[in-house]
Amino acid sequence: MDQEALNKEFEQAVDRVNNYPELFPADFLLRLYAYYKKATHNIDPPGSRRAIINAFKANALFQAKGISESEAKEKYVKLVKEFFEEKN
Repeated sequence: MDQEALNKEFEQAVDRVNNYPELFPADFLLRLYAYYKKATHNIDPPGSRRAIINAFKANALFQAKGISESEAKEKYVKLVKEFFEEKN
């Protein structure tokens, strides 16, 4: 898949997640968080008011260490597709 197609698919997956009216499982959200941060080169530290949430987010980022922007987008898209396929 070329970069333009990947970017479009990633944006659609992000929109789908952002517009979903129900709650997501915490482990799913943490993986999405890490892949999104890697995909968008967002290097800001986790910013929750609760230390435990920051710790979980930092751990998710650590687990995604070493993956490229493209790989993070691919993993994000795949995770979203799998989640919604299971919902149907």
